[in-house]
Amino acid sequence: MSQISPSKVLAEVAAAVPPACRENVVIIGSLAAGYHFFQNDESKAVRTKDVDCVLEPFHAAVGAGQTITRQLLDAGWQRMLTGAHQNPGDARTPVDELPAVRLYPPGVDTASEEAWFIELLTVPESAEVGNKWTRLPLAEGHFGLPTFRFLAITAFDPLPAGNLDIRYARPEMMALANLLEHPEIKPETMSSMFAGRSIKRSNKDLGRVLAIATLADLDDYRPWAKSWLEALQTCFPNEWSQLALRAGAGLRALLRSGNDFEEAYHTCMNGLLASQPLSLEALRAAGNRVLGDAVETLEDFGNESR
Repeated sequence: MSQISPSKVLAEVAAAVPPACRENVVIIGSLAAGYHFFQNDESKAVRTKDVDCVLEPFHAAVGAGQTITRQLLDAGWQRMLTGAHQNPGDARTPVDELPAVRLYPPGVDTASEEAWFIELLTVPESAEVGNKWTRLPLAEGHFGLPTFRFLAITAFDPLPAGNLDIRYARPEMMALANLLEHPEIKPETMSSMFAGRSIKRSNKDLGRVLAIATLADLDDYRPWAKSWLEALQTCFPNEWSQLALRAGAGLRALLRSGNDFEEAYHTCMNGLLASQPLSLEALRAAGNRVLGDAVETLEDFGNESR
């Protein structure tokens, strides 16, 4: 797991992306959260290995993805050659068997503890589209852009990253996307170890909600619910109330389960909260506050529409 300076890495990514494509990129994930909370504190680092770049809107994603990937490859960025699908495909290759665009910066020792890479994703084509891959043809062959149903939430009303001419996801929107993605604790584990342990993906992503809430350190999280309502009504106009009513299910399950909550705590202490650790009970308190302030307020909005 790389330990990186959010401001430094975001500046590198912004400089590498072609200027004409920066308006189509939203940085999400640990880098976005770390930049938001630590951009004025150089002593704070984020432990992450991937920099997720969401391309939007969908109709511009393939063109922007082709332009960005071409410029980075020509500038010496190195493809990440791990996983089941490494080699570029062709027009006959099923889209879900194509490799994702994952690129290391030029000259980086990919085995180094400090190595990080960017990955290109895209928002869904519509509110009805779930997890899906989109074909990305390049001179080297065909690649794929993955999307997940709630990436549209992360790209909703993004924030400008200082004077870098690139945008990043609002922390509260990343929290909502993770809540919606995990209405229950599923048994599937992450593809690689997290700080030496096998971790359920649901616990890692719901733990991200707790880490964001801890770093936000608000007296009242109810304003999040109002922002969440706007995002849901915009991105999912036909089912926003159902989504609002289920948003807290996974978090409640996490707070009830000692083993799952401890896994989430482990990911927080070795991820976003590595620079300012706290006790397990303090993290639990943050979860209960988000649940009582933001989630229950969002559920009230959903109930009022029924």
